[in-house]
Amino acid sequence: MTDTPALRFFDRELHATEAKLVGGVSPSSLISAYVDWAIHLGNLPGYRTKLLQQFWRGNAALVQQFFGLPGDEPLSPKPGDHRFDDPEWKNLPFSLLEQSFLQAERWWEAATTGVPGVARGNERITAFIARQLLDMMSPSNNPFLNPEVISLTRRTHGENLRRGFEFFIQDLNLATADRAAKLPMQPGKDVAITPGQVVFRNELIELIQYTPTTKTVRPEPLLIVPAWIMKYYILDLSPHDSLIKFLVDQGFTVFCISWLNPGAKQRDLHLDDYRAQGIMPALDAISAITGAPKIHALGYCLGGTLLTIAAAAMTRDRDDRLASLTLLAAQTDFSEAGELQLFINEAQLAFLDDMMWQQGYLEASQMAGAFQMLRSADLIWSRLVRRYFLGVADRPNDLMSWNLDATRMPYRMHSEYLWHMFQNNNLAEGRYLAKGKPVSLGDMHGPFFVVGTERDHIAPWRSVHKLHLLNHGEVTFVLASGGHNAGIVSEPGHPNRQYRLLRRPHHGKYIPPDDWLQAAKYAEGSWWPALANWLAAHSSPPAPPPPMGSETAGYKPLCAAPGTYVLQR
Repeated sequence: MTDTPALRFFDRELHATEAKLVGGVSPSSLISAYVDWAIHLGNLPGYRTKLLQQFWRGNAALVQQFFGLPGDEPLSPKPGDHRFDDPEWKNLPFSLLEQSFLQAERWWEAATTGVPGVARGNERITAFIARQLLDMMSPSNNPFLNPEVISLTRRTHGENLRRGFEFFIQDLNLATADRAAKLPMQPGKDVAITPGQVVFRNELIELIQYTPTTKTVRPEPLLIVPAWIMKYYILDLSPHDSLIKFLVDQGFTVFCISWLNPGAKQRDLHLDDYRAQGIMPALDAISAITGAPKIHALGYCLGGTLLTIAAAAMTRDRDDRLASLTLLAAQTDFSEAGELQLFINEAQLAFLDDMMWQQGYLEASQMAGAFQMLRSADLIWSRLVRRYFLGVADRPNDLMSWNLDATRMPYRMHSEYLWHMFQNNNLAEGRYLAKGKPVSLGDMHGPFFVVGTERDHIAPWRSVHKLHLLNHGEVTFVLASGGHNAGIVSEPGHPNRQYRLLRRPHHGKYIPPDDWLQAAKYAEGSWWPALANWLAAHSSPPAPPPPMGSETAGYKPLCAAPGTYVLQR
């Protein structure tokens, strides 16, 4: 049958309109997941009987607790759930509300996970939807049922609710304000203030070279490749927690890519364009400015994934300029890619493609909403309770401000990223094409310094650890405390930080993640000094620093850091 562009256009417009009504979530994906779960559960009378028994045991436990009768120990919230921290939740009648909610959480978890026959992806979706509905109905969200809100309202004669209403009005006004006005801390003034110069600019990147602070530096410069989904300055926040400043102060010549914030004009940029027009010209500029034959490279999150693609393509093409690779919370195998897989299946990606096709890009707020839903109890509901019912103002910090400063993603590039990586795992399985030819991660020589974080919902550390299976080079793997962002922004002196580290030599034996936990060396504090020491060990003796840019080589300094692209909204 002949494809009719007009009919395809109609379908895409319909889906794009639907997406605005349902928050970008495919209705067919949700319906198929529910039907799969309901049909299989309906055909399991024994399993339903077990759920019924659990339901009545839970109700019996509530009755025993209400009358003070001996019985099962009360349930405890899951680790990291602070909704019921107030001591008054342990007293009647609030304890009954808390225990009823925790019983419901446990029951629905049993009802939606482990049901025989349900496809794994559909199980994740049904469990996720059940969790979203439960989080919405938590008694902690109701000011008439939350003892902390009730007690504070009595003590302050309602002052907390008055302040909360003022915050609500402020947030309504901010919703229509210019995005730059929403940032508590401004790039170039409060954050992203490490001195440097933009030494190269094209239609996709600005390349920043940072001013040395030591009399000598390691001859091998360091290129930092951040994720394009957010502004680069998560690695250059305030001076006390800037990884870039830390590395500069340790005697490294640091360069960093600042990505363009794309719009509809860049809709047809390919994922490989980010390699060909981003990483490769940055390496060319660094080689010309410093004259260094070898360059260290560091990639964070999606930037780390892109960096591994570039490194594999360079190895294939016999370009041996890379001295080492450092990957921070960056996945190369996406078969266990964390909770973002909730939003990745054929129906959802086709729906998302049509939504992005209409506007030419994925809006930053649409992606941010997906991340917030993964932890709605903490990032949405608990914040609303704290701000609007308890009247507690948010405490702006540099990481929070950066989190508000997201970027858009071009239609074609983001579609290719989701299909190639999350859906088909082409990179790990040798099917991803760079310059039209496949790349193999097994070809890279390393050495590698790889960091995963303990509570990462975006790039789970066991997924990051899979590089051990894909490459037999030397791998120094670090497991840091914290999550995807806070575990990376882990400066020396930060309280309650620790990490584990273990080096696998070239062609060393594979150590599974659980065995790795037992074998790795535990250390208190920040992992940043371990990275600096590792980079120094793979570098030449210190020498005088290179010039800031090179006009003769065609890389004249263009403007001071942080440049212009980071300021685009």
